[in-house]
Amino acid sequence: MDVARTGIIFYVQKYKECLVFYTNILKLNILFKNETLTCFDLFGTYLMIEKEDRPEYLVDKNTERENFSCIRINIINVKQIADDLIANDIDVDYQEHDWGIVAKFFDPEGNLLAFKDEESFAKQIKNYVF
Repeated sequence: MDVARTGIIFYVQKYKECLVFYTNILKLNILFKNETLTCFDLFGTYLMIEKEDRPEYLVDKNTERENFSCIRINIINVKQIADDLIANDIDVDYQEHDWGIVAKFFDPEGNLLAFKDEESFAKQIKNYVF
């Protein structure tokens, strides 16, 4: 398989709010855009935010919305970025554990994202025994 590129697509109703969030809060660079779609550089992969109005893609068959996925971005200083998000009125769940530090938050559409400390992640990889 010759993979040229990988990416993630979020179908959203709050398109304009998500653009502000990913452009101004997370400061992602735009690769291209049009009236209903914006594609961001997500640190080597792409994140596409696409306005979606079709009910078959928007209706949750469960009575309550559940998040089954999260975009996690490993960084050096989780506390600093968590403080920056909080300063921008983003609700952040900052956690320090023996396995590492994580800061979880939602975009305006309710998609879960998290920052994780790279140091503990690299140790997990190094210490893994095959």
